[in-house]
Amino acid sequence: MREVRRRRFLIAAGALLVAPLAADAQQAARPRIGYLMSNSPVIGRQVLDAFRQSMAELGWNDGQNITIELRWGNGQVEQLPVLVRELLTLNVDLIVAGSSAATQATKAATTTVPIVMLASADAVGEGLVASLAHPGGNITGMTFLAGTEIAGKQLELLRQIAPAAARVAVLMNPSNASHAAFAAELKRAAPKLGAQLQIVRAGAPNQLADAFAAMAKERAAALLALTDAMYYGQREQITDLARRGALPAMYSQKEFVDAGGLASYGPSLADMSRRAAKHVDKILRGARPRDLPVEQPTKFELVLNLKTAKELGLAIPKSVVARADDLLQ
Repeated sequence: MREVRRRRFLIAAGALLVAPLAADAQQAARPRIGYLMSNSPVIGRQVLDAFRQSMAELGWNDGQNITIELRWGNGQVEQLPVLVRELLTLNVDLIVAGSSAATQATKAATTTVPIVMLASADAVGEGLVASLAHPGGNITGMTFLAGTEIAGKQLELLRQIAPAAARVAVLMNPSNASHAAFAAELKRAAPKLGAQLQIVRAGAPNQLADAFAAMAKERAAALLALTDAMYYGQREQITDLARRGALPAMYSQKEFVDAGGLASYGPSLADMSRRAAKHVDKILRGARPRDLPVEQPTKFELVLNLKTAKELGLAIPKSVVARADDLLQ
């Protein structure tokens, strides 16, 4: 009997020693995902929530069977390389990049860790992937478009919304690798649409006020803001400056209209985030980024803010209102 009790004691003691080791092994085996955003947690919360929800629906729950390491650039693009190095030091298994700038910074830092683009402006045009169907390398995910045609469509809609506003200021970020191509497309489209363009550059939040002052000096009558992570983060400031300048404005994301902007034409960032999660799921289950085609939005939405239109004294044509996917009263 004494020997039986001794054996039981030794087994129990051994179990107590093994349990922490097993827990540590389980923790070590949990996939670690880096999540890199150019903007702040407040601005990026909706997109992050959509990503987490989609990951949970696919069977991946943060803190249970995956760990998500969050890093936020807070609008400072120059900090992105530093944040990427932090994530790589943590030996992340994959990095989700929330913008073109975040993807560029991550691509420059690693050719082996898989990168999933949550949203890039033009993945092929910016040199992030070889092609949408065969991205090659370690990058896949979502891109707004395969070319620059969306900019021409946005200008066309803006001219229909505000036909009297022929002089259009184009707000572009000189540090955004896709904007030169967008501007070139707009210059090609402008003569057919009866528009005269004014290219205005702003690469940081503290340059926006001067950019709008330049628009006023050159008598711009409308605004087209190109899609950009920094502009998205500063959407309240940009839409406020546009309203104060009495500029009918076209944006790429609905969130600008939610912030008081007049109109937007483009895809949903939250939807792109949910779809990017599916790429992450496939990679965690063994797929290679090079074998996963880069996806584009399948639906582009026109959103109008009728309250802002009234404030601007603008009567949007009924034909355009009828085409809108969403109207803010």
